[in-house]
Amino acid sequence: MTPAVTGHTVLQVPVPALEPFVLARTQHYDTDYVSADPDFVHAHVTALAPFLGEEALTGADLDVVADVAASTTPFDFVLRTVDTFPNGIVHLLPEPSGPFAALTATLWAAFPQCPPYAGRFGDVVPHLTLDALSDEVTERSTRRLVAPHLPARCRAERLDLAWYEPGACRVLRSWRLGGT
Repeated sequence: MTPAVTGHTVLQVPVPALEPFVLARTQHYDTDYVSADPDFVHAHVTALAPFLGEEALTGADLDVVADVAASTTPFDFVLRTVDTFPNGIVHLLPEPSGPFAALTATLWAAFPQCPPYAGRFGDVVPHLTLDALSDEVTERSTRRLVAPHLPARCRAERLDLAWYEPGACRVLRSWRLGGT
C-alpha cells in the first residue's frame, strides 16, 4: 500500500533579508515546517501555490518554469507595511507588488490547472507571511517584533520550487531570474 502524499509544491521567491525573523517565528509556532535544507528559505513571497504534485512534475513542466524565470527580470522591492488578512495571517506587503503579481499571472497562465491558492481568494495579494493571529499574537505584537528588520530593502533574484511536508521541507529546483 502506498502512503498518501501529505506534502505539496510551491513556486516561491526567497527573501533572505527576513529569513532570521521568519525562521524564528516558524521555530516558535510550527517546528514541523522548519527545514534542514540549507537552500530552503522560510521567508518568501509565494509566486504560485499549490503547484503540481512532485509526482506529477514532468521535464516539460520544469522547462516552462525555467522559461518563465529566465524571462522575468530581477527586481527590487521594499518590505515595510504589516497587514493582516481576514483569515488571521499577519504579513508584509512588498512595494511595488506589481512584479510579483505579474510573475504569478505568468505562471498561472502557463499552468491554468494551478490557480493561486487553489482559487480560494478572489484577488491574490503578494505577501510575505510573518505569523498568525492567536491569543498571544496580534498584528501590533508582530509589528513590534519585526520593526528592527524594517524597512527591508530586497531584490528578487531567484524562483524556487519548494516541497512542503512536515519534517521534510526542501528546495526541489531553483532558477535565477533573468536567466543569469
